[in-house]
Amino acid sequence: MVNHAPYGEPVWGSDVMVDVLRRLGLPYVALNPGSSFRGLHDSLVNYGGDEITMIECPHEKIAMGVAHGYAKATGRPMAVVLHDLVGLLHGTMGVYYAYIDRCPVLVLGGSGPADHARRRPNIDWIHSANVQGEAVRAYTKWDHEPRSLASVPAVLARAHRIALEEPRGPVYVALDAGLQEDRVGTPVPLDELHRLAAVPSGLAPEPAALRALAERLCGARRPVMVLGYPGRDPAAFGTLVELAETVGIGAVETHWRLNFPNRHPLNVTGSAALEEADCVLFVDVKDMGKATRRLDSATRRITSRLAPGCTVLDLGFNDVGISSWSEDYAELAATDLQVTADTAVALPPLLARCRRIVAGDGPSRAASRSSWRERLRDLHTSTWDSWRTLAAARAADSPVSTARLAAEVWEVVREHDWVLTAGTAAQWALRTWDFDRPYRHPGRQLGTATQIGISLGVALAHKGTGRLVVDLQPDGDLMFDAGALWVAARYRLPLLVVMFNNRAYYNDWEHQERLARQRGTPMERAAIGMAIDDPAPDFAAVARGFGWWARGPVTDPERVRDTVREAADHVLGTGLPALVDVVCQPK
Repeated sequence: MVNHAPYGEPVWGSDVMVDVLRRLGLPYVALNPGSSFRGLHDSLVNYGGDEITMIECPHEKIAMGVAHGYAKATGRPMAVVLHDLVGLLHGTMGVYYAYIDRCPVLVLGGSGPADHARRRPNIDWIHSANVQGEAVRAYTKWDHEPRSLASVPAVLARAHRIALEEPRGPVYVALDAGLQEDRVGTPVPLDELHRLAAVPSGLAPEPAALRALAERLCGARRPVMVLGYPGRDPAAFGTLVELAETVGIGAVETHWRLNFPNRHPLNVTGSAALEEADCVLFVDVKDMGKATRRLDSATRRITSRLAPGCTVLDLGFNDVGISSWSEDYAELAATDLQVTADTAVALPPLLARCRRIVAGDGPSRAASRSSWRERLRDLHTSTWDSWRTLAAARAADSPVSTARLAAEVWEVVREHDWVLTAGTAAQWALRTWDFDRPYRHPGRQLGTATQIGISLGVALAHKGTGRLVVDLQPDGDLMFDAGALWVAARYRLPLLVVMFNNRAYYNDWEHQERLARQRGTPMERAAIGMAIDDPAPDFAAVARGFGWWARGPVTDPERVRDTVREAADHVLGTGLPALVDVVCQPK
């Protein structure tokens, strides 16, 4: 491909739009081609040159997934362009998942032309809506459709800053096809764009409320904190460790972001620490119930894990940005003190206050803190020992047990500077690997049909760093978006995919098994509509068809490590993607 010298004086409306996008510092734009933004496309390629790299995707949802993963890994937005109404509708699930995962994405669309006299018969009419943003308004932070070229810079600047204001999320701007294709008459000034797009400061806590929170936290005998999204700020990874060690607080992860090192002795995820706590602090958590309640999935019966009289504290955004449509905010929880703030702003002063309080501890209080720290360490050790015992009992299984899969991949990954993308192989990577740095994992996937797209974005974010980017990829998820593999090959993404291939939509299969036990229906019929078998997809062959290095299917646990090492060497040696298809036990 011949590089094109960018810029000059803008001739077309879409040239002005590209000038705005490049000044906003957007590094990439993902898209599936569409005629409603043909003007913008031409300007990106020929007027903008190669300053904004175009990522061509085979589906709009994949384009959204790439931007979602990139934002998770970097904290920065990239642009996605969705073809008028129909492309927007294809991309809606990706927009929704970016919204509930608080990921900034600048979603652009072509629309119209708004001037009916300029519309092509039929096609421009059936692909237009009044107004287009209605399709995603319930799950974007903001949407707009500028009516003049002169208004485009301010609209895009506002959209960009709203996407980056906490809590972050996607925004949508429809760019009229007529405005894109009009010649520039009066020059559109961009001198003030950097000031228009400047992101306001973060939301600080009310000082008296933060002081009260610190006092109650430090006054507790057995405190535990539940961590949601504070890890979106990499600095929180170290701050939370200092807070835990200073006060003596157990840390329970939700895995929405990587917030706390998993092998730290005060990390008590998966233990009974919550049952023993006399105080629980939620740190940037949207759903307080999931981590603190037991669920009988068959009966939907819910019971609390918290002891009677346990003090409940909360630090986070609370109702800031709450949606009246999506109920991702979950059930309202009873709390004793809530402090509304951006944890990136609030955690450092909270730590400073706690240090001052703990410095005044008398001998008895210091001994009490030390005793609880030791109890937390014991809980951490016993939990990890139980995981090792469970893994050892299934180590020889063929097909490969999920625990063995995670362990064998870890033996290869640990030799490198690595990143895990979205999936954790039913949490076994979190029970096996050493997540010792904030960039190791941008956070969990959000369900089937989200992981491969997000993984591409994470790999794009780390391209050129020399890190080994690993995707423990479920088979059901890849079946939705197999075409996403082409994107990794086309753009030379350094991605190692190890298939967590249980040949089933097993999460749903488990639900059918629970109901079969409850209702007395035949257990053997629970697999109907759940298996990905007969025929079993050959994912290695599919990947090779898209230009990947690939091996598999692997069913012998003794072959996993050597095959994964060969694949990792290929990724690190060439910068190109590789896939190993490992056939696994259902769970």
